[in-house]
Amino acid sequence: MDISANAVKEVRTQTSAGMLDCKKALEHCGGDINAAIEALRQKGFVMAEKRASRTVGEGVVSTYLHHNSRVGALVELNCETDFVARTEDFKRLAHDIAIQVVASSPTYLDSNEMPDDCDLPAEDVCLLAQPFVKDPSKTIADLITESVARTGENIRIGRFARIELGC
Repeated sequence: MDISANAVKEVRTQTSAGMLDCKKALEHCGGDINAAIEALRQKGFVMAEKRASRTVGEGVVSTYLHHNSRVGALVELNCETDFVARTEDFKRLAHDIAIQVVASSPTYLDSNEMPDDCDLPAEDVCLLAQPFVKDPSKTIADLITESVARTGENIRIGRFARIELGC
């Protein structure tokens, strides 16, 4: 099957996967762009699961201060090597997560940290389960999974804190 360069470009734009991976996914899915995107996302999820046990000893601490200077966040985002920690893509991910913390006020990292008597839905109080404020079709966990697929390294949120004036 002949795959057009525009189709490869569209899949690459939406997934940030490599050109060859995009082309192979399109060939595998018979040229269906949406199916190829989903296949690449699933592949990223499998890669993330395989890397989940790796030690994350490097990373960055990122901040976000809202324009009114009344609320801000600190986020520790960890990865395996300082090479990945220094990339703009990794730093942007950490900053985006800090924006998410300010915007959505999560209390817990994931549902495992929630107390048994908590009646609130995980999407409201767990950072990893929350829809991303810049793209609600993805959760924060999805963003991290996509970064794991791009970098080939395990990535994990170490800690986060939200500080609001007067609270």
